[in-house]
Amino acid sequence: MTRIAAIAGRVLTGLLITATGAWGTLALFIAGPGDTLRTAFAAGFAAAALAALLVWSFGRRRWPALAAYLALLAALLLWWQSLLPSNERDWQPQVARLPWADIDGNRVTVHNIRNFSYRSETDYTPAWHDKTYDLRQLEAVDLVASYWMGPDIAHVFVSFAFADGEHLAMSIETRTEQGEGYSTVRGFFRQYELYYVVADERDVIGLRTNFRRDPPEDVFLYRVKGSAENLQRFFLAYLGQLNALKASPQFYNSLSTNCTTSLWLNSHVNPGHLPFSWKILASGHVPELMHEQGRLDSGSLTFAELQRRAHINARAQAGGITPDFSKRIRQLDQP
Repeated sequence: MTRIAAIAGRVLTGLLITATGAWGTLALFIAGPGDTLRTAFAAGFAAAALAALLVWSFGRRRWPALAAYLALLAALLLWWQSLLPSNERDWQPQVARLPWADIDGNRVTVHNIRNFSYRSETDYTPAWHDKTYDLRQLEAVDLVASYWMGPDIAHVFVSFAFADGEHLAMSIETRTEQGEGYSTVRGFFRQYELYYVVADERDVIGLRTNFRRDPPEDVFLYRVKGSAENLQRFFLAYLGQLNALKASPQFYNSLSTNCTTSLWLNSHVNPGHLPFSWKILASGHVPELMHEQGRLDSGSLTFAELQRRAHINARAQAGGITPDFSKRIRQLDQP
């Protein structure tokens, strides 16, 4: 038994060296300082991890080699902790302004609501405004899911509907700098700040239905079930996050702090919130999960039927980006 335990310990330690070596190499290659130094540091750490693994597996000086590797890993972790999020960078225009909210009883004033006028995905006229909402007039929440790479992955966000026909969309995204594009892999390595796009639906939905071409996106809109009290708590949770990010920026993470996990965490303000499921990580399945849990206003429709009705691209494109955009995308197709 002692020999088996020793072998198991050696194997587990080897796996630990392999895993931390791979993570550290990627972290240095993606987030390390300078292009040349970054590559050199990554190559050096990879070589050190490989050497430690070989000595641990086949050499005689296992413990000194492991101690040296752990010291190097500790130095790497100290550097990793020195990477801090910031609200002060050279941001792309779409994320240049931070939204935030003043809350005074039932009156909520949201600042820096985005409402760009698009001629194409990259050609637009920036516009921002402030608006005051009455919490008592909040009557619904819609779930929006946008697909561009198959059925398993989607960008999921919410839109809050008020009794006066106004809709306020909130989309949890990355805050990208000038010249910076999105990469899922880079999103694991503290390369983007977390950002809440607070926008008119003609902007954040219309961009996806009418202007995204490379690749095009299929957008679906679902009505969520919920009491007035739950809707208000959920809305206030989002506003709380806006103000928290304004005061203290946070990194986006492709796995743990993304559009769906953050949405799910915001829902924890309500009792009986959606239970965790692998479908939250496979974000394209979030609408299906909510239908299975009875959280969508679907009547007796199967999910396939509901999904067909929820597809809004044709309705959005039929009339273009007009003042009645929000009303038109909610006009259900005939069965």
